[in-house]
Amino acid sequence: MNMIKIPKIENVRMLDRFNEKKHSAGSLFLTTTHLIFSDNKREIWMLHMHIQTVEKQALTTNGCPLVIRCKNFLSATFLVPFERHCHDIYVSLLQLSQPGHVRELFCFHYTACSEDLPKTLGWDFFSLEEEFHRQGVPNKYWSKSDVNSKYQICDTYPSILFVPSNVKDQQLIECSRFRSKGRLPVLTYFHKANGAAITRCSQPLAGFSGKRSPEDEQVFECILKSNPSPKAHFLYIVDTRPKVNAFAQRMAGKGFESEMFYENAKFQFYAIENIHVMRASLSKLLDAAEMRTTNYGAFLATLESSGWLKHIRAVLETANFVSRQIQFGISVVVHCSDGWDRTAQTCALASLLLDPYYRTIKGFQMLIEKDWLSFGHKFIDRCGFIQSDSKEVAPIFTQFIDAVWQLMQQFPAQFEFNERFLIIVHDHAYSAQFGTFVGNCEKDRRELDLSSTTYSLWGYLANNISSFRNPLYTKDSTTPAVLEPCLSSQGVRYWRGMYNRFEAGVHPREPTGDLLSALRDHTLSMKEHSEYLKKQIEQLKNELAHDIVYESDVDPLGVTKEKSEVIIEDHEKKTFSNQNSCYTDEQKHPLALADDNTAYCNNVNLDCDSETSLKVDNIHQKGSVALKWMSLRKPVQCPCALPVDCSSRKFHCWSCGGIYCGRCLDGQLALPGHLSGRSVTVCRACFKMLTKSQSEETT
Repeated sequence: MNMIKIPKIENVRMLDRFNEKKHSAGSLFLTTTHLIFSDNKREIWMLHMHIQTVEKQALTTNGCPLVIRCKNFLSATFLVPFERHCHDIYVSLLQLSQPGHVRELFCFHYTACSEDLPKTLGWDFFSLEEEFHRQGVPNKYWSKSDVNSKYQICDTYPSILFVPSNVKDQQLIECSRFRSKGRLPVLTYFHKANGAAITRCSQPLAGFSGKRSPEDEQVFECILKSNPSPKAHFLYIVDTRPKVNAFAQRMAGKGFESEMFYENAKFQFYAIENIHVMRASLSKLLDAAEMRTTNYGAFLATLESSGWLKHIRAVLETANFVSRQIQFGISVVVHCSDGWDRTAQTCALASLLLDPYYRTIKGFQMLIEKDWLSFGHKFIDRCGFIQSDSKEVAPIFTQFIDAVWQLMQQFPAQFEFNERFLIIVHDHAYSAQFGTFVGNCEKDRRELDLSSTTYSLWGYLANNISSFRNPLYTKDSTTPAVLEPCLSSQGVRYWRGMYNRFEAGVHPREPTGDLLSALRDHTLSMKEHSEYLKKQIEQLKNELAHDIVYESDVDPLGVTKEKSEVIIEDHEKKTFSNQNSCYTDEQKHPLALADDNTAYCNNVNLDCDSETSLKVDNIHQKGSVALKWMSLRKPVQCPCALPVDCSSRKFHCWSCGGIYCGRCLDGQLALPGHLSGRSVTVCRACFKMLTKSQSEETT
């Protein structure tokens, strides 16, 4: 692109956060999509769309400092030798990190390097109508409405709405006129067990004059009557804002419902702050995460002053209240100001607490599709994708992901996905690499034709699903289906795996989930390999019994029955011995060390070339499975020269047992030494060797 004036700068130093005198010297590369720093030990890639702020500091005697902070919480300070080069990089990054138009976003130019990821994959995984069918809607209480089929009454709502069966279209239209942005009360979650429901909307346009809408009041009455529970004598209206904020909105002609006009409703306010407070809170949290001192007290003080954990707790507390009322059989209407920030957080988390389906990988994706994408969270504005009002940027989705992680820490066996899954979803919500999170509402995404012009994040995740499974997940857990989180002060924790994951030395050990996943995969590999060997041993025994003809107690080769049994037993031991010998030298590939069995077969005068041989010439089938896997905690460097450390996901090759990064472990095939024939992940060298071996066998 013409804005890249200088694609490479030599002799750039990356400063250490704790010691400015300690640095890494290397080269800085500027491409159309990434800023890359490379030295002799590592490469650091910064996606332009992830860059939050770029700061060019005053020139020093050692060079010009360039401070970059990213939305995925990667932070780096580069010391550029010449001020003019630093200025060129600075100007280029400002333009590349925030395009002027949506069509210039990365997702419209991104092409997947793998043929296994077509553009169409993932776009048809989820349907809002099918999700409501799963919940048990429509039924005699709730029905589908086409009143917004062309986004005519609310352009930020989906085209399909579910409303009380006894409400009329004209009532819905008048109700939408009384609600901010036309966001009238509609169903988001129906609880099959008792018929209670969560509905969502925006604030009413009441103002100081106490303006009312009879149609709006009638819709609320219909919501109450749509609850068949015997306890449903009233419904809750949960306003997620601090009460003082709700009063302040009356000055703008908005506000909240009057208890005089909504007689069968109870009102509950919760103090979830607005986007401006949350933006400032995250900024202070990152100050704590990026502190240049190792003083623990200073870190705790800065963390406390940020208020971030207090805000996370407030969101969880509100969702927990909604969840408990639904359990009691009482319907709840949730709203904030415009109904697309705090309302999305509360409704999504309450659904997550109530329904185990949303704690699965597929269900969690559906939850995001429903409460965040379909009901119009402003991802374009909140994530700062394009050049616009910076005051609209806010970490609302980040808070939601953090709150889900808090629940995962308290209920580790209740979630099918792991921490890495949450981080990937969060990072790609801000990367604009996939079209899934581009647009402020369903209407925007249809107009942009994202399903035809961009890739889906859900398709990418489906191709890498094994990396995101929680090894502790159990469907039949003794924990109740509805989660009751601990909301005490010590129950909400700082998520260093998110905010400090790029810091060297912060994670001295691998995440427990990764270790358990590797152990599970290795155990499965050994189990399948042992089944294969058992089958081979039985085949060997049958062939020996068939080929050796006995006369009395001696066969023509002079081998007694007792000796033949010894030969079989020795052969079995030799087979396993050869297997283990394949892995004594980590520098050699297992397929290159496995042909001793043929020589042994010749030593006992058995013809290996005949159709009735022991068929040990298929030793490569046994050698194709690694008996020993390299330890995840062993520091290694991937063959592609990228470092593989505890901050990034390590992958094992099932064939050689080595550790590789995700880019180098992109091949899958069925190992000949596995009985099941299931495709597993192998490195490129093993993939090439095994594919060649199989093709030679075929010919």
